[in-house]
Amino acid sequence: MTHQPTAPLEAYPVDVAFPDIRPYAAGNTGIPYLYTFDSGQPGPHVMVNALTHGNEVCGAIAVKALLDHGLRPRRGRLTLAFANVDAYHRFDPARPDASRFVDQDFNRVWTAKVLDDTSLDSSELRRARAMRPVIDTVDLLLDLHSMHEKSRPLIVSGPLDKGIALSRALGAPADVIVDAGHPEGRRMRDYDGFGDAASPRNALLIECGQHWEPAAVTVAQDSSARFLLHAGIVDASDLPAGWLQPLPPAQRVVRVTEPVVATSMDFRFAGPYTGLETFTEAETVIGWRDGAPVVTPYPDCVLVMPSLRQLRPGVTVVRLGRLER
Repeated sequence: MTHQPTAPLEAYPVDVAFPDIRPYAAGNTGIPYLYTFDSGQPGPHVMVNALTHGNEVCGAIAVKALLDHGLRPRRGRLTLAFANVDAYHRFDPARPDASRFVDQDFNRVWTAKVLDDTSLDSSELRRARAMRPVIDTVDLLLDLHSMHEKSRPLIVSGPLDKGIALSRALGAPADVIVDAGHPEGRRMRDYDGFGDAASPRNALLIECGQHWEPAAVTVAQDSSARFLLHAGIVDASDLPAGWLQPLPPAQRVVRVTEPVVATSMDFRFAGPYTGLETFTEAETVIGWRDGAPVVTPYPDCVLVMPSLRQLRPGVTVVRLGRLER
């Protein structure tokens, strides 16, 4: 059976303004674009990170707003960071997906082996190595992201029970994705103690919505507020007004079982999927890879962040998840 290609990819409008972050270039730690504030009182070191990918602006808007608001922790320490600023400064509304990174994905380099290997070099590795000494001291990390496609926001909890528990403590977004990451390399949220079940350190990654929709900014603000309040380093009165949104009625957990990785440029989806589509029947065709059908391996299979916008050999184009009852 021949397969039909999917429709041309929709060009999403850029409906949010990209803020000028150059006034924050100095930082206050000796690390550009990174600020740490110490209350002098006991408490955890909490980090809110933006711009892991250069075109994911909602986190940058939230972090800039916290800096402009003058937020300071009452207890513990607070770090606010803009990560891949080189990619961010290359953003072009005419080619909005091109500034995801400069040389390689910043969110695939987070192993000691890669970071310590001085034979490896890229814009992203240099930035990760600069930020690493601070991240090594962080107890709780919130990494703010957004998505290629217009989909409901979700929490990426990582594979461990402690990540699921932290997701439930936040209570939002409603969809919690339990996964071990990507074949291409380790994410920041899985780095070192964040990805160690025996460590008290913990991290969450929030996919706030489509990259350039205003609703993603609202999710980034709400998630940041909830994370900081849960960590106990600020009081509600310290936060910008209007950031907290109503909680969803319930959360659901989707456990990723496998990635679907492109082996060439010949990959097509069977429909205009954007994420969290659920297929009740096993063996449902969801696409074709090099002409061969890709099917759901079990009932109630959920598509996690399907997208062909970064299609190339070796890239995960979708992950398949089992809906947990």
